[in-house]
Amino acid sequence: METEQLYQMYQPLLFSIAYRMMGRIADAEDLVQEAFITYNRVSSERVIENEKAYLCKIVMNSSIDKLRSAASKREIYVGEWLPEPLIDEGNDPAHTYLMKESISTAYLLLLQQLTEDERAVYVLREVFQYSYQEISTMIEKSSANCRQIFHRAKKSMHNRPKASALDFQSMRSSIEQFTIALQKGNIPKMLELLKEDAVFISDGGGKVKAALKPIYTPERIVLLLVSIMKKLPENSRMAFEVVNGYPGVVVSINDFVAYVVSMEFHDNKISRIFMVANPEKLKHLQK
Repeated sequence: METEQLYQMYQPLLFSIAYRMMGRIADAEDLVQEAFITYNRVSSERVIENEKAYLCKIVMNSSIDKLRSAASKREIYVGEWLPEPLIDEGNDPAHTYLMKESISTAYLLLLQQLTEDERAVYVLREVFQYSYQEISTMIEKSSANCRQIFHRAKKSMHNRPKASALDFQSMRSSIEQFTIALQKGNIPKMLELLKEDAVFISDGGGKVKAALKPIYTPERIVLLLVSIMKKLPENSRMAFEVVNGYPGVVVSINDFVAYVVSMEFHDNKISRIFMVANPEKLKHLQK
């Protein structure tokens, strides 16, 4: 099969794997490009019987190597770390490969807590439904070892809160109500929409002003958001978008994306608010 055909066929899958592993869009795109360059070089020398498995193997192993080399950088990251936001413009590359939950900000944060090998096996098994034999071939470990790694990873992921029972439109409605209340300074309405143990997490990466630690309690979260709102210039604009598979808000100033906000719901209320403000993580959204 021609490389161009392979690219059209497998690029969405490969990007989906790399993005879930890395939490970074540019890195995921680079890993996919590198995989096809490697494929071209190797395929010119020998026959590759299973192109899909071979490409997945390259992407997964490159992801693991890159994560290990980036581990020390993560340790000195300023403030809280959040994955780069993936905005769905109608062609979400991960959409056809799994429920939107597996690209949610909350889910990606949980994956970050796993070791590189655990994350690889868990993503391939839980998200993409590969057999242990297939995973074994991709990451070059025995099937029995992959099974053990998966169960260890699943135990770590087991304590994650259950996904909200709210449907997409209900979440969107709550976020719209919350945003309108914020714009109008309607504090009681904002408090009504937040869970009692709500948490606000922002990622400025030391590049822009942002809370270095999570903000707890609805009252403190509301005060902080109202303070941010007051500082926004008149030409700022808020747009409702699909952020990592769920309803979210993109805040632009002079058509420059300044903040991307996503939210997590539990018990029909907003339980966590994630705000990416690090301009390095918003480059791909600038026009």
